[in-house]
Amino acid sequence: MASKTTPLYTEHLRLGAKMIDFGGWLMPVQYSGIVDEHLAVRGNAGLFDISHMGQFVASGPRAGAWLNRLLTNDIGRLTPGHGHYTFLLNEKGGVIDDLIVYRLREEEFLLIVNAAKVEEDLAWMQGLLDGAGVELTDRSAHYAGLALQGPKAPRLFDELFQISRPGRNEVRQVTRDGVPFVIACTGYTGEEGYEFFFPATEAAAQWNRILECGAQAGIKPCGLGARDTLRLEMCYPLNGSDLSPAHTPLEAGLSIFVDLNKPDFVGREALLEQREKGIPYRLAPIKMTEKGPPPRSHYPVLKDGRQVAELSSGTLSPSLGFGIGMAYLPAELARIGEELEIEIRGRRFPGTVERKPFRRPV
Repeated sequence: MASKTTPLYTEHLRLGAKMIDFGGWLMPVQYSGIVDEHLAVRGNAGLFDISHMGQFVASGPRAGAWLNRLLTNDIGRLTPGHGHYTFLLNEKGGVIDDLIVYRLREEEFLLIVNAAKVEEDLAWMQGLLDGAGVELTDRSAHYAGLALQGPKAPRLFDELFQISRPGRNEVRQVTRDGVPFVIACTGYTGEEGYEFFFPATEAAAQWNRILECGAQAGIKPCGLGARDTLRLEMCYPLNGSDLSPAHTPLEAGLSIFVDLNKPDFVGREALLEQREKGIPYRLAPIKMTEKGPPPRSHYPVLKDGRQVAELSSGTLSPSLGFGIGMAYLPAELARIGEELEIEIRGRRFPGTVERKPFRRPV
């Protein structure tokens, strides 16, 4: 039973959102409808409440070196004002969490972690603190977070802040009308967009300000349903579904975010061994080639009548009009064009392995 709510809970209810349990949080799954919200983000702009996500701050003279031994990407490449995607692994190379780390200053880092993983991540990281020189603080309860996504997001940003926009993977700290913001240019939809983190006490005011500013541009409040269909069209993984301790980033096809040239980080030896022996499974995108019920996570994936995997994610793509999903296939079956079947409610429907992402810019 969900027990946590974000600072925008009453705003979601006021707007008629359908609320669901998501990792222990009561979150909006939709307002006007998943397809309507999805298409608003693809065509105009959408606003998401991401206040449920965790925010950690690591600071001190040894913070960068310490994070570099915990995370897969190379922190040393980040200059102040930049961020990147990375993984927190266990000793076997399995994914505890995927996250974004921003270098705010030379000795200060902001980590955005998944909502359902806040307690686990914090305990794991605290257990690896190596003494003086690093301070790790959980700021999750003090921050609100919003994600503005869509092709009209840059224009709305200009109206809202009247400052030069941050570039891709850049992060800025600004104050507007006395409110301090951390503004990042990342995202989870495949569209242009920005994430705003600021004091939780300002959540409702900033949420409504953005919706009012974007009304003429067709902005819509968006829930987790559209967030899921948008990210899956881009083959962006979801922690707990496509990413888990049972699989490594190499199996997930995300080795670009793993720097095995670093001399030491948690899980490195396991990844080196897996790379040497051969990666047994690959997270592959699967397109349904006939009309049918939408594919969902855990549906069986078959080859020649034999189950070889199950979907880790699945949906009907609002933009493309066909079913899409992802599954960890045996490496020999994860080839583009490989013909498979998905079992849905006792019936089998054909599908093929596709190239990532499903949706490409026109």
